[in-house]
Amino acid sequence: MADEKKGLEDLKDLTKGQQGTTKEETVTAPDAEQNADVETQAPVEEEAPLREQELDQYGRAYATGRRKDAVARVWIKPGSGKITVNGRDQAVYFARPTQRLVINQPFGITDRAGQYDVIATVKGGGLSGQAGAVLHGIAQALTRYEPALRTTIKRAGFLTRDSRVVERKKYGRAKARRSFQFSKR
Repeated sequence: MADEKKGLEDLKDLTKGQQGTTKEETVTAPDAEQNADVETQAPVEEEAPLREQELDQYGRAYATGRRKDAVARVWIKPGSGKITVNGRDQAVYFARPTQRLVINQPFGITDRAGQYDVIATVKGGGLSGQAGAVLHGIAQALTRYEPALRTTIKRAGFLTRDSRVVERKKYGRAKARRSFQFSKR
């Protein structure tokens, strides 16, 4: 095979043999001798395959959400819309209304408000980071319970983990970038 030299004719025959297996648009370029033999194949529109529903033995979908130093373990199941965080109601755990709004965003964009019960356990970070972690976990769990909602949630950006974290303190500095106060004398 190494001694055999292949030309353009062999390549053209090779592509003709594979046209039935490709799903993309293929156009063979016309040679100088064959201006009339231009083959085109219409593109095949294929939807992204739906993922399978991932449920545990209790009929719940599980996901892990992360934000800053906070990690949230989230379970969702069909219910009345009750959200429990670390054994407490969301209104008690997240006292600020903005944090409760953050948590409910995935249900708002998918029109599923009040249809799922959420149980979450959160560790690490502060309340803002924990709210972001629960948001990320709810979005992931919702796509595992209803895979058809994945494109809607993904376009809103809720499936992407926000990787911004606090910059570490450097030596010779007061904080990450702040210098010590300059003294003229």
